[in-house]
Amino acid sequence: MNRLEAIKVLQAWDKRGKYVFTKNELYKLFPKDTPKAFTEGVNRLVKDNILTRACRGIYVNPHALSSDSYTIEHIARALRQGEYNYVSLESILSEYGVISQIPLDRLTVMTTGRKGTHKTAFGTIEYTHTRRPFSDIIKNIKQIENRPLRIASKEIAWRDLKRVGRNTNMVNLGELNE
Repeated sequence: MNRLEAIKVLQAWDKRGKYVFTKNELYKLFPKDTPKAFTEGVNRLVKDNILTRACRGIYVNPHALSSDSYTIEHIARALRQGEYNYVSLESILSEYGVISQIPLDRLTVMTTGRKGTHKTAFGTIEYTHTRRPFSDIIKNIKQIENRPLRIASKEIAWRDLKRVGRNTNMVNLGELNE
């Protein structure tokens, strides 16, 4: 892959609204490259600031016009493709104004996939596994237009917080019940 070709391909995907890529997605965009040439090409693109390595296997186009304030959620979705993920716990309770602490560099996500923490160039993503049935998850979370991950309602986030044994002392119960 040469630099100009890569820029054109990334710009074309930017016009479609995509600016976060897994390594496998990038590999499909440059099918003529051998695995070694592809890896070297990606490393050059990162070195030349055409791509940013968010974390292992995830890349962000830092020049994308389609980038939004949800970059870390795009990364979270890319890390757990094929699983049901939704913003919950402290992250969404803070958005609802139910807790006073605002987790600036951390996104808390409930997932049907593996639990784990990923430090990225855009903040830390903390996945907490849930065994809740799919039907229960879908009916209790909502999709917000242009937001990559679904979000829990106040009640579900509170239930998740208690269920996983997190600190509930920071929750303003008056705000929670409004």
